[in-house]
Amino acid sequence: MTALMADATTSSPKSPHDRIARSLFRLSIGVFFIGGFLTSSVSLLVPRLKLMLALDYAEALLVQLAFHASYLLFALPITGLIVASGYMRSIALGLAIMTLGCLSLALAQHSLSLALILGALLLLSAGQTFLQMASNTVVTVIGPSRGAAGRLTLLQGFNSLGTLLGPLLSAPLLLADIDSAAPRPGTATLPFLGTAVVTAGLAIAYARSRGLLAERDERRPKAAGALIAVMRHRRLRWGTAAIFAYVGAEVTIGALLPSVLMRPDRLGATPVAAGQIVSLYWGGAMIGRFLGAFAMRQIRAARLLLLAALGAVALLLAAIALPGAAGAGAMIAIGLCNAIMYPTIYALALPSDSREAPLASMWLCMAVVGGAIVPVLTGFAADATGLLPALLLPVACYGLVGWFAHRCAGEGQAA
Repeated sequence: MTALMADATTSSPKSPHDRIARSLFRLSIGVFFIGGFLTSSVSLLVPRLKLMLALDYAEALLVQLAFHASYLLFALPITGLIVASGYMRSIALGLAIMTLGCLSLALAQHSLSLALILGALLLLSAGQTFLQMASNTVVTVIGPSRGAAGRLTLLQGFNSLGTLLGPLLSAPLLLADIDSAAPRPGTATLPFLGTAVVTAGLAIAYARSRGLLAERDERRPKAAGALIAVMRHRRLRWGTAAIFAYVGAEVTIGALLPSVLMRPDRLGATPVAAGQIVSLYWGGAMIGRFLGAFAMRQIRAARLLLLAALGAVALLLAAIALPGAAGAGAMIAIGLCNAIMYPTIYALALPSDSREAPLASMWLCMAVVGGAIVPVLTGFAADATGLLPALLLPVACYGLVGWFAHRCAGEGQAA
């Protein structure tokens, strides 16, 4: 981490700019961590609601549609607010909205009303959109573009630490009602009440530190037309599509993995056990991201991304074809392949002109809407053809990521 932080500035270690970069990086750790914890905890609502409300796959996966819908519904207005108010204030606002969303979701758990839960998740999604757009942009502007992939990969490692702890801590609370004939009232609210406390604390910290990026905020783009103009870069267009596909595949697998593990022809696991085993999937991403930050010093980023995408395709095909523990293990191992995809696609897709990075970053963050659309499409396919054949859609998504990596490697874009 020290090496990556040193790369965030070209000035001396004791310069004011270096101190600001370190403060922003440390604040970002909290945002990335709690975002990961919340993402993996929300994924457990899919098996919870499917079994408790007798939903089909498409209905249950509306959870992911609601949790990621803001990237589609509110992306442009939120982008305008970020441009108008600055990155730090926008992050503080996003964290405050997430706090309200977590409290609303905790209240909705008591009623087990699908409509109320989806509404609370949409509110959470709006807060997440602020964070996704503003936080990732902050990471790109606190240092030179050559270190963006490493900084993002390291922060994604903390995000994966959150996704690892999410199932371990939340599965016994969210899925206990399914496993036990004597449910414990109120336990399903605890993961979201705890998250609300953390996001409220982070919101206060960002509000108090809102002046750290004052100089950068003064230089943020003012013209809305510039947001469209930046898409003239072909690599940015295809990178946006690759992030759409990657996030869609990752979210789909995280949401459906408990259902796969509960199948008699795989592990036949109980709901709580299946939910906790999912932590291995997210844990693979955590380990891979920390290793990936080191591996990028030895292997060109585009080549590493291509290898990861091909590995994900092979593992998911094995998970579809192989019965028992072999198929379950192959699907869990995809987490390791996911590890470096987001930050690497992100860094490869950015234009070479660093002045265009903030607007390009916003397009790449909007592409996270893939996490809303691909899971629901996979759910419809699962209801029509069966759960395992439906996983061919995420296979195609990883194929698109591999194609993008191949193009970047051929162009020599390995930054």
